[in-house]
Amino acid sequence: MADARDAALPAAASAGAPAAVGSVSGLRRAAPSEHALVRAAQGGSAEAMEELFRRHWPRAHRAAWLVVHDAAAAEDVAQEAFLAAVRSLDRFDRRRPFGPWLHRIVVNRAIDHARAREARREVPADAVAEAAASSARSEPGSCAPSDEVVAALAALAPEQRAVIVLRHLLGFTPGEIARVLGLPRGTVNSRLRRGLDALVEPLRDEASGVAAGGAGRDGSGGRSSPGAARRS
Repeated sequence: MADARDAALPAAASAGAPAAVGSVSGLRRAAPSEHALVRAAQGGSAEAMEELFRRHWPRAHRAAWLVVHDAAAAEDVAQEAFLAAVRSLDRFDRRRPFGPWLHRIVVNRAIDHARAREARREVPADAVAEAAASSARSEPGSCAPSDEVVAALAALAPEQRAVIVLRHLLGFTPGEIARVLGLPRGTVNSRLRRGLDALVEPLRDEASGVAAGGAGRDGSGGRSSPGAARRS
């Protein structure tokens, strides 16, 4: 899978972008800003696109995992989202941040995949356990949700699952979620409330366990409490 990811991006860049304009040697050494990387990638730099891929793959893959709950599907969704981003990069407004734009593509594709899979009643028997383990590995330093919470997420409708993942596992604000998914703020808040109603028992159990261990969610990773989402 890693080889496929490494090969996908240069191929997409060469297929969807013109020849590089100017030199971008030393991009990694200089730790360029995201704005500079996007500008170089729009000029045709495969090196800049590869660096964007490295920076954003963990969160993109994690978002896909937590929405689709399937290893192979998450890999495919995240790769397809990056390829779609490459093809659309010439139309991307550099004044906007690249990450939320990419996450919109990832999450929308993940929702579409989850809807199609549920329509076909394809629910892998080991998907929930595998998703929980992978979410801990996919982003170094992240705090993985418990098996109970992941199982409860899997039971949500894809649209509710997506906003819960973005809000509580990836740290987006409701306003950012609205922009990422292209939804009215009220719709986001409604989906958050309904999703949290379905998750209240697992989340309460997990919060109790964390409190007993002497550490809260707000003190690790910057995640907000379910109550904060309801108030926002």
